[in-house]
Amino acid sequence: MDNMTSFDAALSALADLRAGVQPIQPDEYRQRLRRLQALLRDQGLQALYLHAGSSLRYFMGTPWYPSERLLGALVPAEGEALYIAPAFERDALMDRWGLPAPLQLWDEHEDPWALLARVTQALPCGGHGLALDGSLPFNFAWRLQRAAPSWPLVDGSDLIATLRMRKSATEIALLQRAFDMTLCVQQAARSVLRAGMDTCEVEDFIDRAHKRIGGGGSRFCIVLFGQATSYPHGVKHAQTLADDDVVLIDCGCSVEGYASDLTRTYVHGQAGAEVRRIWAIEHEAQAAAFAAAQLGTPCEAVDDAARAVLESHGLGPGYELPGLPHRTGHGVGLDLHEHPYLVRGNTQPLEIGMCCSNEPMIVVPGAFGVRLEDHFYMTGQGPRWFTQPSLSIDRPFG
Repeated sequence: MDNMTSFDAALSALADLRAGVQPIQPDEYRQRLRRLQALLRDQGLQALYLHAGSSLRYFMGTPWYPSERLLGALVPAEGEALYIAPAFERDALMDRWGLPAPLQLWDEHEDPWALLARVTQALPCGGHGLALDGSLPFNFAWRLQRAAPSWPLVDGSDLIATLRMRKSATEIALLQRAFDMTLCVQQAARSVLRAGMDTCEVEDFIDRAHKRIGGGGSRFCIVLFGQATSYPHGVKHAQTLADDDVVLIDCGCSVEGYASDLTRTYVHGQAGAEVRRIWAIEHEAQAAAFAAAQLGTPCEAVDDAARAVLESHGLGPGYELPGLPHRTGHGVGLDLHEHPYLVRGNTQPLEIGMCCSNEPMIVVPGAFGVRLEDHFYMTGQGPRWFTQPSLSIDRPFG
């Protein structure tokens, strides 16, 4: 069977999993805004500016990619939020917004930073100072400070992260659907692998499979064969699959903006003794990290648990190679990487609703790498997997 025939057969076997998806409702966006406003009042701040991107979508339900033009929402400590946007984008913004709100518009020859400063200073609510979305580029913040040199600007990243890292039941359901889709796509990708195909062919198949299954295409995709698997985020060149190569595929999609992110590592053919040994250590480290992820446990303790396993087998220590060159995990939601981070120094306790990756990758420089990445979410009874981890190197999907 040639590649295209096997690809088509695998695609036709995939079912559309978007049926029954429930998007975030307006009442939930309003609840998020109320919680944000309570935090602003607690910290004595007058308002927070949400820039185009994931935080604008999180609080206002409005998907908009950031550009060189100022577009976002101003959330006062009390009262109604409002949009600040280019006048020519008015209709497009209103067509996409989740929550309607008053508009403050600026034309191309006008200074949007001065407009934002004037609107903020005219707010009737109490407090003093404007918090800024952490995704706002430095040059935007600098221009705003020039427009209002006496106005105190503060980093609003922690305010936003405090709310975003605790997912609601609806958010967890959207994430679960996205992970279900990507797990099916990963299984399909393994079924089409043939010696002689290259990584670009597999990436294209995975994108088509994500579209077929309802994920709107791949949000990202990394396919690595052989020695290239020792590079955590890939290499610049395509590789051709050979028999007995290590295969690492890391990919994800989006459902209503919520991201999946799933990695499987296995061998196309027969795995050698050293690959099996490292794979087993990785599997043990992932299980130890999951066991450590209990309510109230500091995030750094999960990272410590994974590294303790690696060090007991002579890997590391710390970030030294062979070993784990990066943190054990990251949060996931509207952004692929967001708070909380499972890394040394992060004393944030794990709480109900937090969603994290568990991926203590082992890199053997110049030879191969093994990453098993599954995500879990915190419940009242402890962690629960979005996807079940691989059973063995020979049974990566059970």
